[in-house]
Amino acid sequence: MYRRKKHMEEVKVIGFWSSPYVYRITWALKLKAVAYEYQEEDIFNKSDLLLQYNPMHKKVPVFVHGGNLIVESGIIMEYIDETWPQNPLVPTDPHTRAAARFWTKFVDDKMQNLIGFYKRAGEEQIKAVKEARECLKILENHGPEEKRFFDGDKIGMTDLSMGWLAFWLEPMEVEAGVQVLEANIFPRLHAWIRNFKEDPVIKENHPDQTRLIAYFKQLREKFTKPVTQ
Repeated sequence: MYRRKKHMEEVKVIGFWSSPYVYRITWALKLKAVAYEYQEEDIFNKSDLLLQYNPMHKKVPVFVHGGNLIVESGIIMEYIDETWPQNPLVPTDPHTRAAARFWTKFVDDKMQNLIGFYKRAGEEQIKAVKEARECLKILENHGPEEKRFFDGDKIGMTDLSMGWLAFWLEPMEVEAGVQVLEANIFPRLHAWIRNFKEDPVIKENHPDQTRLIAYFKQLREKFTKPVTQ
């Protein structure tokens, strides 16, 4: 039987509208001009399909290609880059490629430190803001100075991993009532955010900010609600 070429097989993304991890995948596919089907998942009422596809973590995104399932956004991005080599997401130079993988993992490992401020109030929030700024300072020092993006003159895997800073952080700041990513303290990150948002693919594909603010408002009320006995 004739089998379609691997890169032509069905591509599906199972995700949730507000997940920055899901956007990494859809951004990567759009940057490479790969057609895909998107299936929205309710992560607060997980379907049997999600539990079947990702029984270990029960999370999105789930990437389906030709019947094969892949989970974890960093792994999915690498798979996409290897399967569709046009418009590469990681540099060809081994050292630069290793650095891109390092910073992708750094952002994922530090995510809770970076967003903890909006889940807390009072003294705990002050501590969390300090933690977030310490992590952001590391990214600021690594951030592009002469280049437009972290991985060069085009958006790469590091940029996609940090894309949540461009669209998710501000709604969190609004609901938490604090500013974490101040322009005078983090000029490189602010310049990078402007460049990232101006890219045509990113500009046309990002979560609605008003909807995100409402979503984070609900979550913050839940996180900061006093514990009653």
